[in-house]
Amino acid sequence: MQVLYFAWVREAVGTAAEEVSPPTEVGSVAELIDWLAGRSERHADAFRERARLRAAVDQAFVPLSAPIRGAKEIAIFPPVTGG
Repeated sequence: MQVLYFAWVREAVGTAAEEVSPPTEVGSVAELIDWLAGRSERHADAFRERARLRAAVDQAFVPLSAPIRGAKEIAIFPPVTGG
């Protein structure tokens, strides 16, 4: 699956996107974030404060508890504000 990073998450991880193959026991966005945090120090730093993260699965906004099975694209980003 493709994981996309936006804004400061992208800066912290050091890339805008990466192709990953998480183990089958990774079934939700939150579990994916936990798994990604173990990939590198940069990932761990980016995902340290989970309350500051939002996600989309296949371009639909979802809670971090959302399932990811069969997803082609997961986006991880900070909360969006507008004005």
